[in-house]
Amino acid sequence: MKQADIIIIGGGAAGFFTAINAAEKNPKLKIIILERGKEVLTKVKVSGGGRCNVTHAEFLPKELSQNYPRGEKELLGPFHTFMTGDTIAWFAEKGVALKIEEDGRMFPLSDSSQTIIDCFLSEANRLKVEVLLNQPVKTIQKEGKNFILNTTTDSFSAEKIVIATGSNPKIWQLLESFGHTIIPAVPSLFTFNIKDSRIVDLPGLSTNASVKVLDKKGKSVLESNGPLLITHWGMSGPAILKLSAWGARLLEPLKYHFTIQVNWLDNLSEDAVLDSLKDLKAIQGKQTIYKYGQFELPKRLWQSLVKTSGIDERLTWADATRENLQNIANQLTAGIFEVAGKSTFKEEFVTAGGIDLKEINFKTFESRTCKELYFAGEVLNIDAITGGFNFQNAWTGGYIVSQNL
Repeated sequence: MKQADIIIIGGGAAGFFTAINAAEKNPKLKIIILERGKEVLTKVKVSGGGRCNVTHAEFLPKELSQNYPRGEKELLGPFHTFMTGDTIAWFAEKGVALKIEEDGRMFPLSDSSQTIIDCFLSEANRLKVEVLLNQPVKTIQKEGKNFILNTTTDSFSAEKIVIATGSNPKIWQLLESFGHTIIPAVPSLFTFNIKDSRIVDLPGLSTNASVKVLDKKGKSVLESNGPLLITHWGMSGPAILKLSAWGARLLEPLKYHFTIQVNWLDNLSEDAVLDSLKDLKAIQGKQTIYKYGQFELPKRLWQSLVKTSGIDERLTWADATRENLQNIANQLTAGIFEVAGKSTFKEEFVTAGGIDLKEINFKTFESRTCKELYFAGEVLNIDAITGGFNFQNAWTGGYIVSQNL
């Protein structure tokens, strides 16, 4: 049986960050990372399209916590201990400079996730953290002061263990024997499948919009805004991904068949748009409505929505009836689309679900039901919208665990 002071289950972002920080704080500790696969840090590799979206340029704990549909309240305290600025400083100290993009996402200057992977591997190596591959954990038991872990090939003993396995149903099952409640996992970041003549020929086109999920009575139950990207299969982009995260629990029972309302002009009301259209009728009477885009909308989107409003391509503003203008205003600000299914967002599969947050002490990330059992990352029922926030949760949890080990 292999002995260690700390065993970390899971060789991903949270597992490595915990191990490195614990070893830095106390170099005498024998720390082993057990990874079930043949490679470590696989999610880091694909994150941000292979660039690794390390964190987000949000520097106030309260504002940062508001990006977590599950975990917002619980992470507020931990973010006062370790958050974005600390993450930037931590990587800088290790020789990895980060940069901020226009939308607030932060990446390594190299634009390569390999920079982050190399940093973790070299730090783990320098601090003599033992990393073992192909070690899926089959059983975890507590015997006296120690935890006994059995993998498919070996047995391990340690006084403290950290679970950093992400969304792993087999590990969740094992943790039930320690008195933990598992919130069932459902997909959290996904795009919407929509077949609609208005957008079928517009893939790749993006604009700022606000989107509402409507209930059966047509009432808004969820709303978000931001860049909306039209794709070959429907809609994506931050406006849609935010809805998918906040609506993860709401949309799953509907089997991802529901109705959305899109305001292509973001925060402009239908009445304000109608007034602008009347101005166009007065000022640009000779111009055809179809030919020239308005409201800084992409021209092809404008033309598609004008066509859907029943406007002939030759109709001029002067000849437009009140009904014509009303139809255009409605298409621009309150277009109804039917969603029929979802697609995974890139390779980044995020779920809502995991260990019930009531069973965790967020000052230490230790289990409330079993001493010396710690958690970091998405194994907990914590998930965020897209933009580097899920990694920030891993860094914060991993750091706090490491200081308490």
